[in-house]
Amino acid sequence: MSNESTNTYPPPVDKLLAYGDARNFREWPDYLQLGPEHIPDLIRMATDDDLLWAGSDSLEVWAPIHAWRALGQLCAEAAIEPLLTLFDALDAEDWILEEMPEVYGLIGPAAIPALTAYLADTSHLLFSRVAASGCLQHIGAQHPEARAECVAAITRQLERFAENDPTLNGDLVASLLDLKAVESAPVMERAFAANRVDLSVTGDWEDAQVEFGLKPARETPRLNYLLESMPRLAPASRPVVSAVDRPETARPQRLDRQAGKKAKAKRR
Repeated sequence: MSNESTNTYPPPVDKLLAYGDARNFREWPDYLQLGPEHIPDLIRMATDDDLLWAGSDSLEVWAPIHAWRALGQLCAEAAIEPLLTLFDALDAEDWILEEMPEVYGLIGPAAIPALTAYLADTSHLLFSRVAASGCLQHIGAQHPEARAECVAAITRQLERFAENDPTLNGDLVASLLDLKAVESAPVMERAFAANRVDLSVTGDWEDAQVEFGLKPARETPRLNYLLESMPRLAPASRPVVSAVDRPETARPQRLDRQAGKKAKAKRR
C-alpha cells in the first residue's frame, strides 16, 4: 500500500486506519463521533484501492469496512452509488454479502432505485446481484414505509425467473420470505414449478407455503438441499450426514438461508 492513502485522511477519519480487524467487534462501534462533514473522506476510504488491497496482516486493510459502516450509521445517501461499485470490484465476497445489506438498511429508502437498477442489470456478477437483493430486503424490513416498494422490486426481478440464474431466484425467494411477502406467492409458485429456484438457498415450494402459513405442515419429507446440491462424490469419500444435518433435526429453513448463500458463494 502506498503511503499516500494513509497520509491524506484528515482527523478524525484517519483513526479508522488503526481500528484493525473488524471481526474483533461483536457489535459495530459507534462511529458517530464522525459527522456529515466527513462523508466525502469516508467514501474515499471505503473505495480506496490501496486500502482494499493492502496486506492481509495490516491494520489498514480493515479501514474500508469501518468506513462503510460509518457511512451506514450516518445514513449517507451520497454513498449509495460509490458503495455499489465495490460489489463487483470485490467479487461479492463474504464481507459484501454480510455487511452491505446492513449498511444500505441504515441508509434507507433513498437507495431503492439504485439497488433495483443494479439487481436488474445482468452485466453484474451473480453474487453482486444477490447482495443487492439482500440490501433491498433489509431496507424493507427496517423501514416499514418502504416495504411495499422493496417487495415490488424483488418480485419484478423474480418474474424474470426463466432468465435469472436459479441461485439468484433462490435468493429472491428468500428475501420475499423474510419480508413475509405472501402477496408474491403466485410468482414464487411459478418459479418453483418451472424448476428455476436453487433449493439449497431457500428450500422448496412446500417450505415456502408452510412459512407463509398457506399450509400447516409439509406433506413430504424435507431433503437436505444443500447437501444434494454439492458435487457428487464417490461413495467412499462422500461426507457422512450427521444427525444435525438430517431434515428432522435441522434448524428451520429461514435460519439456514444465509449459510446457504455463503456456501454457494464459496463454491463459485
